[in-house]
Amino acid sequence: MPDITIPQRPARRFLPENFTISTWDALKPYFDTLLAKPLDSAEALRQWFKDRSELEAIVSEDLAWRYIRMTCYTENEAYRSAYQEFIEQIQPRMAPVSDQLNKKAAASPFLDTLAKEEGYDILIRTLKKEIELFRDENVPLYTEIATETQKYAQISGAMTIQWEGAEITLPQASVLLMSTDRKKREEVYRKISERRLQDKEVLDDLFTRLVKLRHEVSLNAGFSNYRDYMFKSLGRFDYTPKDCFDFHEAIQGEVVPLLNEFALERKRALGVDTLRPWDKAVDPEGREALKPFDNGTELTEKTIEAFRRLDPFLGQCLEIMRSMGHLDLESRKGKAPGGYNYPLAEIGVPFIFMNATSTLRDMVTIMHEGGHAIHNFLTRDLELNDFKSTPSEVAELASMSMELISMDHWDIFFTDADTLRRAKREHLEDIIETLPWVATIDRFQHWLYEHAKHTHEERKRCWNKIVDEFSDTATDWRGLETIKDYLWQKQLHLYEVPFYYIEYGMAQLGAIAVWRNFRQNPAKGLEGYQRALKLGYMRPIPEIYAAAGIKFDFSRAYIRELMDFVKAELAKI
Repeated sequence: MPDITIPQRPARRFLPENFTISTWDALKPYFDTLLAKPLDSAEALRQWFKDRSELEAIVSEDLAWRYIRMTCYTENEAYRSAYQEFIEQIQPRMAPVSDQLNKKAAASPFLDTLAKEEGYDILIRTLKKEIELFRDENVPLYTEIATETQKYAQISGAMTIQWEGAEITLPQASVLLMSTDRKKREEVYRKISERRLQDKEVLDDLFTRLVKLRHEVSLNAGFSNYRDYMFKSLGRFDYTPKDCFDFHEAIQGEVVPLLNEFALERKRALGVDTLRPWDKAVDPEGREALKPFDNGTELTEKTIEAFRRLDPFLGQCLEIMRSMGHLDLESRKGKAPGGYNYPLAEIGVPFIFMNATSTLRDMVTIMHEGGHAIHNFLTRDLELNDFKSTPSEVAELASMSMELISMDHWDIFFTDADTLRRAKREHLEDIIETLPWVATIDRFQHWLYEHAKHTHEERKRCWNKIVDEFSDTATDWRGLETIKDYLWQKQLHLYEVPFYYIEYGMAQLGAIAVWRNFRQNPAKGLEGYQRALKLGYMRPIPEIYAAAGIKFDFSRAYIRELMDFVKAELAKI
């Protein structure tokens, strides 16, 4: 690997170079300076936005590191306290001042001048939206929500099972569900499920508190439910709840039938009388689970090489992250569940967190999070922090497209041609299985917050109804009804980032379209992908998709068109 240059954070113009965040009292003077600054020209307003961007980047990166350390080591009291201190002592005091800053900018007679420039029109639209939503009485509620949300990671991170005399995490245990020994799979599945169910009441009660708090936030802001509040809060200017419902129906009509085909084929290949949940991860032809790497070091090296083959710049991005210690990939006890790419607003080099064991899913996850990371690098030099803060419909396009366009170089992980074909097939089938799950979680969220005063029993009934609508009909859940009742509790988005899920479905469709372009012309497809990502959030979502040469469309006809393409690609493998 050639020598790389480690990026340095840009020189600070507004805050001292050696400033670090300790208390609100130390931070407050810089907000006060912004509040007092005269905005007597368009240029003064532009510089004011730059100064504010610098301040917010420093604050954002400080919070990021507190969150990263807490999730990497959930049992570390110091890390947990540092995060909690920010949430309880700094964020609540910053929120009303940020509102004052928004109102100051909105009142400037020079705002319309900047609004004519690319990027500023989107920023100003978002700023006005935040003014509309802000309520002083919601500040303590958000602090309480953040505190409650933190408990989910602690509860989940502590979950382990005993297996063959050793204590293993649930991500490590899930690898055993790929075993060709059916009795072993069943035993592991039941152990994992029983461990989750030990905390089902605790997680149920936690979620009930979160729904209540979120509903209160929405009422304070003048909305009848939290769904409508979040559509506004997330800046969903380009689609409505009805579009989501249309997406659900299209998935049910065009994708769920494919799930049934896959499930029936799996049942036939396995030669079982009934297809059970522990039969869903094993290779249907009785082959051992794919193992693309042995450890985090190997995963990192092979991923860098795959990215480098696509474009040397892409490989260099991940090489920089490795050199800076911005990768924590392997599963261990005390680590929060899931995976993420966390942007670091000031340095511009993100951090990837995940719970890798040795599976194909883990390999795809690093491709996914690596796509997010590339997005951060491509927007690193944009003028304002707001320009880099892309909506999730665009952020997930970056990650999900990378999963697919990287497939041409998966031979780095699978040197045998048959194994490589198998890996590609499993991933494409997984995409088809993911879309109904996205629709399941999203439809469930709409119901949850439209019926904010629902009981635990009503929640359970609704969950089962929706799951049945988007699942195959071949899997037999008899005797496992309680496990099925609480499957939703493993979806951390419901607890931590409500309504952040439909974007995966929308972006998955976009990613398939990006991959189709890449298939037709790799150089042109990759160029379009990077061109779209470089825009950050300086254009509306449909225009960013158009820059990649694709449509922002989730109609039934478009979904059918893209599913036909995926089926054709599957047939070629």
